[in-house]
Amino acid sequence: MTARTTYLLVDGENIDATLGISVLGRRPQPEERPRWNKLLHHAEVTWDQPVKGLFFLAVGDSLPSGFVQALIALGYKTIPLRGEGKVVDIAIQRTAEALVSRPADVMLVSHDRDFVPQMQELASSDDRRTALVGFREFMASDLQEIPGIEFHDLEYDVAAFTSRLPRVRIIDIDEFDPLEFI
Repeated sequence: MTARTTYLLVDGENIDATLGISVLGRRPQPEERPRWNKLLHHAEVTWDQPVKGLFFLAVGDSLPSGFVQALIALGYKTIPLRGEGKVVDIAIQRTAEALVSRPADVMLVSHDRDFVPQMQELASSDDRRTALVGFREFMASDLQEIPGIEFHDLEYDVAAFTSRLPRVRIIDIDEFDPLEFI
């Protein structure tokens, strides 16, 4: 492995909301949520370097201790935030801006267009790898249009789910398997 690091910036609320509202049409059950350890592993093997997983979450006056402890046990640094506005977005934006001056690669786990300026800046560097992780069909088009940015599907590439999700996606004919549908 190299001395370079991948920063995995996880917008947990965005992923949970997209999964619940857009994919399942209801609140996800615990067994339907992503296996966050698989995401860390995917990032590490994909770019063959150490990963620092930063998991951002908005909290009120109490910490979701069980969830936070589980993330810490998996190897994430949890960043519980509170305040006015979209605190998770603000924190991820600030983190991405701070990473511009560091020799590091960045994977953003979110579908949110609020991160376009920061991801454009990160992707503009010739010696930095950048990627988006999520569900392509729900990814902000502005994010997908950033030159040089990779895309990793949370279900198909990362294999972060224990069962198949009820998604409708465009299938390249070379990948079409009729057995999935009959």
